[in-house]
Amino acid sequence: MITFTPLSGAVGTRGIVPLAYLLQVDDVRILLDCGSPDWTPEEHHPTPDLVQPTNFPWSHYCNALRGCAPTVDLVLLSHGDLAHTGLYAYAYAHWGLKAPAYTTIPVQAMARIATLEDAEGTRDEQDIRDPEEQSRPNDNPASAGTEQEDPDVDTSPEYPSMKYVATVHDVHEAYDAVNTLRYSQPTHLQGKCQGITITPFSAGHTLGGTIWKIRSPSAGTIVYAVNMNHMRERHLDGTVLFRPSAGGVFEPLARPDLFITDADRANVITSRRKDRDAAMIDAIGATLSSRCSLLLPCDAGPRLLELLVLLDQHWKYADFRYPICLMSRNGREMLTFVRSMMEWVGGTVSKEDVGVDGSGKTGNKRRRGDDDADDEALGAFALRFRYLEFFPNPQSLVQKYSSKDPKVILAVPASLSHGPSRSLFADFAAVPDNVVLLTSKGEEGTMARMLFDRWSGSQRGDDTWDKGKIGCNVMMDGALQLRMNSKVPLQGAELEAYLAKERATKEKEAAQQAVIARNQRMLEADEDESDEESDSDEEDEVERALDEDQMDTTDGDIATTDSSKRRRNAEKMEDNADWGLDMDDGLTKTLLSFDIYLKGNVSKATSFFKSAGSQTHRFRMFPYVEKKRRVDEFGETIDVGMWLRRGKVFEEEAETDEVKEGKRKQAEEEAKAAVQEPPSKYVSSAIEIQLACRLLFVDMEGLNDGRAVKTIVPQVNPRKMILVHASGDAAQVLIESCGQIRAMTKDIYAPEAGESVQIGQQTNSFSISLSDELLNTLKMSRFEDNEVGYVTGRVVNHFSSTIPVLEPSASSVPADANVRTDVSRNRVLGSRLAQPLPRSTMIGELKLTALKARLASIGIPSELIGEGVLICGAGARRHQSADNIEETVAVRKTARGKIELEGNVSNVYYAVRKEIYGLHALVAA
Repeated sequence: MITFTPLSGAVGTRGIVPLAYLLQVDDVRILLDCGSPDWTPEEHHPTPDLVQPTNFPWSHYCNALRGCAPTVDLVLLSHGDLAHTGLYAYAYAHWGLKAPAYTTIPVQAMARIATLEDAEGTRDEQDIRDPEEQSRPNDNPASAGTEQEDPDVDTSPEYPSMKYVATVHDVHEAYDAVNTLRYSQPTHLQGKCQGITITPFSAGHTLGGTIWKIRSPSAGTIVYAVNMNHMRERHLDGTVLFRPSAGGVFEPLARPDLFITDADRANVITSRRKDRDAAMIDAIGATLSSRCSLLLPCDAGPRLLELLVLLDQHWKYADFRYPICLMSRNGREMLTFVRSMMEWVGGTVSKEDVGVDGSGKTGNKRRRGDDDADDEALGAFALRFRYLEFFPNPQSLVQKYSSKDPKVILAVPASLSHGPSRSLFADFAAVPDNVVLLTSKGEEGTMARMLFDRWSGSQRGDDTWDKGKIGCNVMMDGALQLRMNSKVPLQGAELEAYLAKERATKEKEAAQQAVIARNQRMLEADEDESDEESDSDEEDEVERALDEDQMDTTDGDIATTDSSKRRRNAEKMEDNADWGLDMDDGLTKTLLSFDIYLKGNVSKATSFFKSAGSQTHRFRMFPYVEKKRRVDEFGETIDVGMWLRRGKVFEEEAETDEVKEGKRKQAEEEAKAAVQEPPSKYVSSAIEIQLACRLLFVDMEGLNDGRAVKTIVPQVNPRKMILVHASGDAAQVLIESCGQIRAMTKDIYAPEAGESVQIGQQTNSFSISLSDELLNTLKMSRFEDNEVGYVTGRVVNHFSSTIPVLEPSASSVPADANVRTDVSRNRVLGSRLAQPLPRSTMIGELKLTALKARLASIGIPSELIGEGVLICGAGARRHQSADNIEETVAVRKTARGKIELEGNVSNVYYAVRKEIYGLHALVAA
């Protein structure tokens, strides 16, 4: 049985929301994607009284994911953007999502880059604390808030953020544990998931984007395909699911038992690609020629490469000298990775036309001034953008280029909710004739979505983007209120208070460390004393033995020996008495210890058994650790520290002077590079912007529109289908379109968030065992990677087994010598008994292209003439003669499973028929 539950991204949602779905196949729980929402929406500003997590829009999704994360058995990630993988690192580190995760190599790298960019950008502006710290008040002086006289700065008390943002360490640890696969690589899972096979296929839209095929012996085939694109782009090929040039739907993904897909753009008609590219290029050219700048909010990796390739190609064609500025911390790392994974890149990207040296020529020369040592080691010449410059923050951009210099700025994130894109927009929007170019709609409630709604509402009637039109730019006016979060260094009295508290904390820690060190030393002293006591006992025995042997020892010598013993014991007792616990927390100093005499305020007590003497001292006997010497087989004491020190000496002696000098320089450079961050605080200020720039939207998301979805889904022809990630109207449009097709399934589900759909609850499965006699009589035929056979038998229940057994049926009736059948009486003399012919079945579907390849391998020419006809033999040659025209055979596909072979009886006819049979599995009863 299959149970499907959308945690987020269900039908009825608006905008780009995180995608996360729980798929349960029998007792195996599979998490499909694990996206994150935008943690800084515009329409949600928590106030001090909102301290419950239910007041946040993402709380239901996060609570549901946190509850099911420890029980998940398998994680499958499809795309490398935040909507699909943004919350995986945090759930892995804090919520127990330790199940094996699978994805492709590019998705693993792109997801790591996108998550790092979002986490670092968010933590640089907001005080994101760990979950265990959110329940405690913030006692850090570097917290949000500043002087009371600033009216634009938020000075409200602290409230729990409830924003689940991973740290850099969490991100690297999570994605290092992800298992990577290649396209069309089947993986047979083990453990609890044993029996399930997963296979990734290309989905388009993003580099390494994946369609997951899940094969279960009990539930059949499940295909999970979201955010696909069948169109070929500049840096990617279209999805493998549907390729008209290859005959339609990819055969391994056709006719699944369950098809899970999105319908977000089912009611959208996208304009032609060349029109969208022309609109973007015209807007860029007009803006730069007027000495103004253009801002493109973009993501950190998955869709950024398409924009860079488009801009690079146009810069070469138009011979522009304007800079292209990429505002991202990890942009250089992203390009370095893509250059090392050129086998995953498709489209028009190649070494001949993209980013070689600006001229489009190939060769072994590298662009001058390229100091990227990693790229030099890769040896890749593609995707080296000549005009692209990297900037980690807006301050570095201002230092190099003035605000009056025309330029194109690509800044992350695309939502404009935080980071460089929001900071640049605050200064960018007030300059007349500057252009803000949006390439995606953005998530609901973000600044990007608010700007998109303003642009879409200003378009005329049918000139909207979802009707196949481009639209025109809009002049923005009016005022806009923005809340800016930032992290600023402490100054004045705040800095002094912070430093004073740091000094007090360090002094307290130093005192605690001193106490711990002192206690450790005394514990080691006790252990050493116990060893010395055992040694002294041995020495005493030796001395007594010597005294007995040497009776001529003088009394003075004996007195001297006794006095030395008493002096040594007195020194031991004095050392033990001096040890105590030094409490520096303002309490009275109490001298207490374990396993030693108590000094000072010593309690007296009589022993349980009354002794003749006076009261004795009380001893502490807990804890007591018996010191045991570790010796080898020969009685030699094992000193592990000596071996470790000796090994280190050997390693140091083996190192050359150059290696030692290199390590020393590396340590010095690391010490210099590790710049300590100054004490700072988080502030939140409200600013007002007078809008004067222009606004334009060009769809560059790279997704299927409604026409493609309505064409591809019926050709996949699933037995059951589940729709996700769509508005209610879009889902209804696709359901109505599928309902008009007679052969299309009517079992289409569109669950809401948290609603579970059960599929297969009416299916009954039975177990049966094949007998040895039946297995010996089977005749198997090989078809592709499988062997098939025809079975006829009867089911028998044995008392010794609970599983029924399939045995061969009785094929003959016992003969009786006295009984003759009517057939034998009416048989003509000399004729044979009538034998029934075996029933045969041919399994498979003939592909004329495969037959053409088989015929070419045996030397028979063939040619496709259209309309499902293949001409084989002499007729396939262009220069044919009348003598050999008889050796021509036509193979025609008339219907599904129907094949006609037409031609004269000849060697070619029998050879073609033999190859046709070879492409099928012949199963006889």
